[in-house]
Amino acid sequence: MEQQFLTIWDLVLTPLYLLALVFIAIRYRDNKYPPGHPLRKYYLPGLYSKIGGAIFIGLLYAFYYKGGDTFNYFRHAQIINSALGDSIDRWLKLILHYSPDQSPEIYKYTSQLYWYDSPSEYMVAVITALLSILTFNTYLPTALLFAAISFTGIWAMYKTFAQLYPKNTASLAIAFLFIPSTVVWGSGIFKDTICMFGVGWITHATFRLFINKDFSVRNIFLIILSFILVAKIKLYILLAFLPALAMWLLLTYSKKIERPAMRWLTNAFFILLTVVGSVFFMQRFADELNKYSLEKITQTAKVTQDWTSLAAGEEGSVYNIGEISDDPASLIALFPKAVVVTFFRPFPWEAKKIIMVLSMIEALAFIYFTLQMFFNRKSKPVRTLIQDPNILFCLVFALIFGFAVGVSSGNFGTLSRYKIPCLPFYGAMLAIMLGEKKEGAENSPNKSSRRQYQPAI
Repeated sequence: MEQQFLTIWDLVLTPLYLLALVFIAIRYRDNKYPPGHPLRKYYLPGLYSKIGGAIFIGLLYAFYYKGGDTFNYFRHAQIINSALGDSIDRWLKLILHYSPDQSPEIYKYTSQLYWYDSPSEYMVAVITALLSILTFNTYLPTALLFAAISFTGIWAMYKTFAQLYPKNTASLAIAFLFIPSTVVWGSGIFKDTICMFGVGWITHATFRLFINKDFSVRNIFLIILSFILVAKIKLYILLAFLPALAMWLLLTYSKKIERPAMRWLTNAFFILLTVVGSVFFMQRFADELNKYSLEKITQTAKVTQDWTSLAAGEEGSVYNIGEISDDPASLIALFPKAVVVTFFRPFPWEAKKIIMVLSMIEALAFIYFTLQMFFNRKSKPVRTLIQDPNILFCLVFALIFGFAVGVSSGNFGTLSRYKIPCLPFYGAMLAIMLGEKKEGAENSPNKSSRRQYQPAI
């Protein structure tokens, strides 16, 4: 008998939850972004795109893929919540991940939860279970809640950069809110949806805390919560994100140094300190990092590449950027190809599936705007990059993370999903750089095209 992923209750409840979310969003927008506010016009469209992405990917997995991770998470959530029929105590033990050896009464549930011993997957199942209580254990309404919660993090990150660069709000909105891959893969019941929430709030709250000196309990709580979620679900995101974040903060503070020579030396020291600190972190916590430690990272990349290539079979989505050996130097040699495959591929002739067309269009757009940034006579990307720690932060994270997923994914289908955390940052870098070029063209040649960035959030 074919498994039924969506029920009549999805059809009945989804419009009701949709109306409720839109009502709440309109009230929030009118309260925080009154008429005339430059961000007002992007708030609802950004939320609608996330909601549309959640519904689209749910229907795609239900009727095209006939199942997948998103429904596996939801099935686990249903099993967890079924314990409520017996006792709240058993449900809480499942939520808190008690061992069935110490609590044998939960064995009848854990025996059905094949992700119970997989911490990252089970974390997503637990979050799904908590949210699905509010939706009467119905898939699509739960997916809508995932999308809305994730949107809060993405919006916080967009708001941070939009207020740093108020003349680039439109292009930054495209980068953070409307890139198709991030909308589709970062909106449903997935690991990526939660991680995008976490990355967004870490970025926003860290800037508020360390740059704006806003030492509120709210910011501290958001940083801790987001850090825990991302670390539990996809630790490798933090391995790329934290060095870039540290460099961002350090270089921002160094801008206060007035003497250029001293500022350059300080920046060089900060960059070296960040690199050394990252290496020390990976060595010091090798046991906790497990497969992401320095000693195992090449092995992890090779195994992941081999597995995804085998899983893709002959479906036409496989790519090969070169062999990965046990020598870490082999990864460094593949850096340019890995970055290219993440941001600029698939090329049109490589998009052999309809589902890959979106990725192909994105890649062409990234190619176009990247070339525009480098080859326009009025653009000075290297100079702008060095002078602006915000742009450097975006680029460093995008390159590190883009390299990591590009070298290890092995096929475009997997890559299109894994790469979404770095796409908004690369898009934001392009938006700011091209915005700088446009602003410079509008100013007098005898005047500096640089703005004084106001970090008020």
